[in-house]
Amino acid sequence: MCNVTMGPLLACHLSPWQRTRGRVTDIMPSQLEGAMDALIRVFHNYSGSEGDKYKLNKGELKDLLNSELTNFLTSQKDPMLVEKIMNDLDSNKDNEVDFNEFVVLVAALTVACNDFFQEMQKNK
Repeated sequence: MCNVTMGPLLACHLSPWQRTRGRVTDIMPSQLEGAMDALIRVFHNYSGSEGDKYKLNKGELKDLLNSELTNFLTSQKDPMLVEKIMNDLDSNKDNEVDFNEFVVLVAALTVACNDFFQEMQKNK
């Protein structure tokens, strides 16, 4: 049973009646839907603590990267990495990263991880 803490992805697929009742049973998200929901939740857990609640400023992005991509950051040796990521992601140059820009980072890292995985499989 889900209530007001139901994921944003699940909530967008419910009828207004289901959303206002606050109880949803027999709805289990697929693995991919769960991953999409997690991505949305992670972004919004860090966005908006300062300024626009739908965007990450540099400090919020740094907090997100340090907390959610710890292994990625610690494997890098570049002290300017967060600054470079911010500049690369901020396509409209407003010094903030919106959800669409954030998804580009996650997609690029996911592709890189998949490429690494495939290369490892070839070398077995």
